[in-house]
Amino acid sequence: GCARDWDGLTCWPRATFGEVVKIPCPQFFEEFTSTHGKIFFYCFLQRNCTQEEYWSEPFPPYTIACGFDEGSSKGPEDQKSYYSAFWRVYTAGYAASVTSLITALIVFAAFRKFHCTRNYIHMHLFVSFILRAVAVFTKDAVLFADETMDHCLMSTVACKAAVAFFQFSILANFFWLLIEGIYLQTLLLLTFVSNKNFVWWFIFTGWGAPTAVMFAWVLTRIHQQNTGCWDDDENGVVLWIIKGPILLTVLINFIIFINVIRILVHKLKSQEGGGSHASHFVRLAKSTLLLIPLFGVHYIVFAFFPESTGLEARLYIELGLGSFQGFVVALLYCFSNAEVQTELKKQLCKWQHQEYLTFTHKHGALSRETSPVNYVTQLSLLDKISPKRRSSVLQDGVTTV
Repeated sequence: GCARDWDGLTCWPRATFGEVVKIPCPQFFEEFTSTHGKIFFYCFLQRNCTQEEYWSEPFPPYTIACGFDEGSSKGPEDQKSYYSAFWRVYTAGYAASVTSLITALIVFAAFRKFHCTRNYIHMHLFVSFILRAVAVFTKDAVLFADETMDHCLMSTVACKAAVAFFQFSILANFFWLLIEGIYLQTLLLLTFVSNKNFVWWFIFTGWGAPTAVMFAWVLTRIHQQNTGCWDDDENGVVLWIIKGPILLTVLINFIIFINVIRILVHKLKSQEGGGSHASHFVRLAKSTLLLIPLFGVHYIVFAFFPESTGLEARLYIELGLGSFQGFVVALLYCFSNAEVQTELKKQLCKWQHQEYLTFTHKHGALSRETSPVNYVTQLSLLDKISPKRRSSVLQDGVTTV
């Protein structure tokens, strides 16, 4: 018979001689063509296992069976070029995010002044963004680096681990975005939070909850849908184990965003003419309004729609904008922060002053060593301690005696 075959678009199961295999069109055709919501006569592809035990060409062709409109829709090669260009964009975005986030982590860790509850939470958020970027790179390298890879037969521990790590990083990132929103609201409500126990609860929630969800997802995958590399279409239970907590964090963060705006408006009205307190809340308002939309609030746009709804817009928002999200967060939390800029300027001035003192000291020592006066002084000293001179002086003394 004919072995299982990957034709570059879909996987054909094993078949016996003379058997005609019938499968539905791949779901992604509906997502990037004009077929969404339309009904076509052909919705299935067929292939025959011939006498030579070779697969026949699919009939009807993909363009007909899966609803390609040659006049208004892009062909497979155009789509491949489009997604390749998009891959370059989000790869550059994640690379920029990783670089800026690592730099921000070093800044917060190096200066003792920045060791506080607020920055500890920021640092964990940075780590979650870094993990997300690394997971994307790992998944692309394991699953899509080799274009000739047979996705029908690919079901290794490495590829499953890469997908599981990817899912964990997404979950952890959304949970830490939620924690940032909760902490900001706490600051607005209580004005001052000094209890460090908050940090441990945040850490436990930010990393513990995604770990528990991933443990449940992996067990469910193994026992109910242990197919491929765990990156295929998931059934209801498996899908909602991951999607449910993500939607919950997005929804809660959106509610927090609305509530934070309400609190800020109320406080700004009550503090009019309040001097430093008013200016404090103005600064807090600016930072909050800049940061909260980056805390996953933009994901609310497509959160409760099917995956096939507005695919191109979803790609731009969730991959294009999302890949640069870590860079923007690092910019707002660290590099645009006035305290960070002041501390970096102080450290830079300190380094420059130390370099100047080191240079002056070395230059002064070199000048003294090469000075003519110093040279004569050294000759005089050498002449005084010379053994020959000391012996002649002793001889003169004996003669005189």
